[in-house]
Amino acid sequence: MVISPVAHAVAERLARWRSAPALHPHGVLCTGTLSVATRAGTGWGVPWLDRPGSYRATVRWSRALGLPRALPDGLGLAVRVEDADGRSSTLDLLFTSSRPGRFGRHLPLPRPDALAGPYSTLLSYWVGDRERVLAAFPVPGPRARRSGVRPTLWEELARRPVRFELRAAAPDEPWRTFATLSLEAVRTAAASRTLSYDPYAHNLPGLHPTGRLRRLRDAAYAGSRHGRTGDDRDE
Repeated sequence: MVISPVAHAVAERLARWRSAPALHPHGVLCTGTLSVATRAGTGWGVPWLDRPGSYRATVRWSRALGLPRALPDGLGLAVRVEDADGRSSTLDLLFTSSRPGRFGRHLPLPRPDALAGPYSTLLSYWVGDRERVLAAFPVPGPRARRSGVRPTLWEELARRPVRFELRAAAPDEPWRTFATLSLEAVRTAAASRTLSYDPYAHNLPGLHPTGRLRRLRDAAYAGSRHGRTGDDRDE
């Protein structure tokens, strides 16, 4: 596949130039809680989704191109669920700013405001025996403004927890909520350390991304790592 080497080379050069990941070079790391609450008659056919539970989460919010805040950018919400399916079991979910419609959920939507609309996985997941897109919808709350400027995500977190409803839907289904995510505080981390999320390596039985475009994504991520570290090994 010719496009994979091209993706590797482009990502490598961009990461070397930035001395940071090719995409989503800088982000805000947050602590949070993900809660799965099942309802009678709404089973997903996925063990983790069909039992109630509360889990620690580490969430990274970032801008895809790293553009100045005033400019629209593709926004990313990377969620790591700790001990999701037992001790040392990790679930990674990657969401990108998008629209909620049948086609819009598959396309990134640049926006300047972190809480102005939903984020989706863009590509489908296997959820039980069906392909579905996953999405994170911000839960509206009181929002402070200063001179007409919306506060940043971390300014909101200084005032209150920021909540999202996590939903899933196939093309012929309405969105259904499967969990809530509450971001509680900004987490400090070493500037040189970038947490690496990988939904292909960190998923659960019955809940994992389809294989579409995996080779392209793997090539781009390997190129980005090589541009920063000089090798293609995982961080």
